[in-house]
Amino acid sequence: MIKNFKWLLLVSLSFVACNNDDNTTVVEEPVSSGTASFTKYVALGDSFAAGYSDGALFKKGQEGSYVNIVSQQFATAGGGDFKTPFTSDNFGGLLLGGNVIAGVRLYFNGTGPVPVSGTPTTEVSTKITGPFNNLGVPGAKSYHLVAPGYGNVAGVPTGKANPYFARFATSSGTTVLADALVQTPTFFSLWIGGNDVLGYATSGGIGVNQTGNLNPATYGGNDITDPNVFASVYSSLVTNLTANGAKGVVANLPYVSTLPYFTTVPYNPLTAKVLGGGDVAVGQATITALNAQLYGPLKQALTAFGAGERINLLSTTAANPMLIKDESLTNLSAQLTAAFTPSLGLATATFYGNVFGQARQATATDLVLLPTQSAIGAAPTALDSGIGMAPPSPLNKFGITYPLQDKHVLIPTEIADVKVATDAYNVTIKAIADAKGLAFVDTKVIMTQLSSGGIVSNSFTLTSTYVTGGAFSLDGVHPGPRGYALIANAFTAAINAKYSSTLKPVDLSHYPILYPAIIP
Repeated sequence: MIKNFKWLLLVSLSFVACNNDDNTTVVEEPVSSGTASFTKYVALGDSFAAGYSDGALFKKGQEGSYVNIVSQQFATAGGGDFKTPFTSDNFGGLLLGGNVIAGVRLYFNGTGPVPVSGTPTTEVSTKITGPFNNLGVPGAKSYHLVAPGYGNVAGVPTGKANPYFARFATSSGTTVLADALVQTPTFFSLWIGGNDVLGYATSGGIGVNQTGNLNPATYGGNDITDPNVFASVYSSLVTNLTANGAKGVVANLPYVSTLPYFTTVPYNPLTAKVLGGGDVAVGQATITALNAQLYGPLKQALTAFGAGERINLLSTTAANPMLIKDESLTNLSAQLTAAFTPSLGLATATFYGNVFGQARQATATDLVLLPTQSAIGAAPTALDSGIGMAPPSPLNKFGITYPLQDKHVLIPTEIADVKVATDAYNVTIKAIADAKGLAFVDTKVIMTQLSSGGIVSNSFTLTSTYVTGGAFSLDGVHPGPRGYALIANAFTAAINAKYSSTLKPVDLSHYPILYPAIIP
């Protein structure tokens, strides 16, 4: 278990004159719960509350979740036991009926993130005994917390239930909220809503923006939750949690554009050196050929149709943007087919039209997803080309001669959809927090600071830089151990400010940036 680190806070200096000598007395401020009671603390939320990190849920990560750290601080101010539904190992991943349904965690091998060696041993169908105070459920959206059957093992294979909650739900028909209320909490934390937009964002916007659809039963896994649905669910959650006088802390949601999953891969990585496989001269020759055979003809044809800004010639000296498909553009497939038919023939011209009808070069306003890094320059397959076939050479290099597809990039219209929903959710969260007199954590500000210069704490500067920034894990979405400790300190600071408690922050130096390959 992570130890309970106590900081001494210098609250007063008493100076007593005696024989012309000054004696300094250091007084420690006692830890107090203030107007709150931490006797029975329950935490509701998603993967952040659970301690998910490096693409998996594992014991050491769970021990270092922000809610576990906060519970340890509560223990110094009268807090009771805090029980977590620990997984069976530090590999991560899940089994269902002996079959792997979630993979192991990642670690950094000096070159890049790779899976650890090992096989998951956490079997979903093996129920563990609760009740559990940490009710963080990876993958949960707001409305999942009030959905009966979300912890039914029988529903896991069809996606109707969550495998993480199925392990520790008190019954097959219970809800996350019900399992919290039955414990009669005196204090709660609630940080939920990230997944209501995150699945849409991490899938490159292949889901549906369900704004206007008030029936979440019809939503897909990658859809954006209607803000009114979120508001109704969130209000119900907080109303029920505070009904018996419990106090609590809630947090708003950051913009996905502050997460390294969306900011690590540049939109313009195509230099002469990259295109030449390390040889600049080869790359320059490649660029010249691409301009003559592909980019030039495309530019000329699109210009004739008033869309010449979609494609520009590649530079031999600067970093060039990648080709992407932008489904928000007018589809010029028919026009390109007609333009290329005289020189290429109908069949080939039709192929070019289908491929490049909504193609353009990426700009700084696009967010290239972290997994797309491995797709750049790779050959499209029949499954991911978007046209039902593997394109022939030379149109067989993603981002270079073939447009990256919807799943690879979040384009401005999709970014706007996510932002509008996030803003609406945050208005709801803050309004309800104020109405109910709850402590409030502005994680949107925290994540923005991490992505724009960093946050200094305990002589460390934490940023959102992938791998080396210290705040995020290798999956690019969830915090690493030090990042979770930073969040825990933000929660305790908000609690202290609201309830006049004197909880102590933890020392970030005791938390590593990343987890090693082997965790003892």
